[in-house]
Amino acid sequence: MAEETEISRRVAELLLEAQAIKLSPDKPFQWSSGWLSPIYCDNRVALSYPDTRTFIKKALADLIRSEYPDVDAIVGVATGGIAQGALVADILELPFAYVRPEPKKHGMGNQIEGRLEKGQSVVIVEDLISTGGSSLKVVDVLRAAGIEVAGMVAIFTYDFQLAANNFEEKDVKLSVISNYNALIASALEHEYITMEQVESLSQWRVQPDVWGK
Repeated sequence: MAEETEISRRVAELLLEAQAIKLSPDKPFQWSSGWLSPIYCDNRVALSYPDTRTFIKKALADLIRSEYPDVDAIVGVATGGIAQGALVADILELPFAYVRPEPKKHGMGNQIEGRLEKGQSVVIVEDLISTGGSSLKVVDVLRAAGIEVAGMVAIFTYDFQLAANNFEEKDVKLSVISNYNALIASALEHEYITMEQVESLSQWRVQPDVWGK
């Protein structure tokens, strides 16, 4: 499970303050997959808050400088990773492109938007990692185009074991600036949740597919 740090705690605080992450253990949300969840995360909301947006883009850029210093370009995942990726690419003064969920049905029929060259090394920017399934499809598209994927960075991960297994299977390194542990610690500190609710949240993270059913 991802480590809790000062940066990860601060990012979690900012996401909670912006209501980009909402916690509701007693009245869970339903995901499109059908899973019931005590947490709802939409990090696009953070883009509406300049201070939060700035903190996140700088944290992502610093993470890429540290973990992937020789990368050639930044690639966003549509749609949540497009704005974040562009902001980060601007700080790093690197080329930017993004990948659609499927090829465009008109015009050039592109799935990769922007200009990338075969052999280039890229870092993928994502806003949220749940199971990793949709994010890792982007890896397949890039690799099929001859692009080298150095790794992926994200704002937040739920730290599901399923996601860890999926990234390992695809041989993709994942680095994040905030995570489940940081979220719970921050939520407790600022009284978004109670200690009694933490147990339910912990059970959900271990077995999200059956929790609440």
